[in-house]
Amino acid sequence: MNIRAKVFGGKAEKPEAVLAAKKPKGAQTDLLHSVAVRREETRRGNTRVADRHRLADEQASVIHGEQSFLVELVNVSGGGAMISASFEPMLWDRVDLHLGDGGVIEAVVRWLKGDRIGLEFAHETRIECSPDEQAAILRDTITRSFPNLEFEAPDARPQQEADVGEEGRRERRHPLIWTAQLHHDYQTAQVRLRNISATGALIECDAPPRVGAEPLLDFGEAGTVFATVSWVVGDQAGLRFHSPFDLSLLARSRPDVAPVRWDRPDYLGSSPAADSPWAEEWGRMSLSELRDELEGFMKR
Repeated sequence: MNIRAKVFGGKAEKPEAVLAAKKPKGAQTDLLHSVAVRREETRRGNTRVADRHRLADEQASVIHGEQSFLVELVNVSGGGAMISASFEPMLWDRVDLHLGDGGVIEAVVRWLKGDRIGLEFAHETRIECSPDEQAAILRDTITRSFPNLEFEAPDARPQQEADVGEEGRRERRHPLIWTAQLHHDYQTAQVRLRNISATGALIECDAPPRVGAEPLLDFGEAGTVFATVSWVVGDQAGLRFHSPFDLSLLARSRPDVAPVRWDRPDYLGSSPAADSPWAEEWGRMSLSELRDELEGFMKR
């Protein structure tokens, strides 16, 4: 402010206030967002680590033992699902979750609370074909994608594994996880193959296309196939191929490898029930064990 000009006059200037107006404090009657609301509780943990697709009135079926049960799907996430059911399984019981036509996911009971049951999905891609065809696909995949793999000598394997019978070998699980690119509506998404057959596939995708859409499933060097989305539940979707897909071509696409041992997340603490059912003691083989097993299988 020019005090001299104010006293003696001079060139007209824009009027200025002698004292600056005070800014109002606290809530104002005409501004709702000016009302401050204090939190009585703070966030106690990160509840958004994994995305979950909340479902409403979505039903599925679960095979437990030799019985089938109709269940309500509460939510589905990338690694499992929460269901509401009337049957009472035990922890680590194996079940098959049927989401739609051809949509079967192997799972185990992870936790129990009232009528709510937490399921953990199996990690590997399930290949729907005969044992001989699957063995050939897995052997060819290892030869192509992991040519420098060092294998254990047969006599170096634990004695209890050498004594496993024919039925036990059939229960062993391979550790390979295939992925693909899904092209639809000028967009491309990376999807995980939960299971695949010559006529269709069950995929996991953050934003699956709508039912009736006709995307292109791209396996890279293994080729492509057009499909129709037959059903969608959460982040899982069922695809029906327009033409038969040669499963042997999967060997041309390099898969990911699930770890032999499962690393327990921090939030589970040191509870004995935190050990994963898909860990080594449940029979998932390492790549070297799988190679040895396949070589013996193919010679029979």
